[in-house]
Amino acid sequence: QVQLVESGGGLVQAGGSLRLSCAASGRIFSINAMGWYRQAPGEQRELVTAITSGGSTNYADSVKGRFTISRDSAKNTVYLQMNSLKPEDTGVYYCNARGVVVGYSDFVSWGQGTQVTVSS
Repeated sequence: QVQLVESGGGLVQAGGSLRLSCAASGRIFSINAMGWYRQAPGEQRELVTAITSGGSTNYADSVKGRFTISRDSAKNTVYLQMNSLKPEDTGVYYCNARGVVVGYSDFVSWGQGTQVTVSS
């Protein structure tokens, strides 16, 4: 019922920057939080950062000071600005959203994932 479309991944050299976007659409009544997870080859998916409807944010220790999450509530869109990228940031980045759809059922949705590759 809720679709997430990500964009902005790619290949970048260490020290470079990328900006990811994730737009939610569908029968959305409200979004409680949106976030970004990543999964490196052979690893479990891990939370990178999230932002609530009230604007509260949290970050994984590994990205603090380098990554910034922001949102445009009017567009149901979340952004991830990634600076000072490191090879260990490589992975598939997934957008996540949770909230309430029209009809007042809860939802949790995932994007299809976008590849981020940081070369050394």
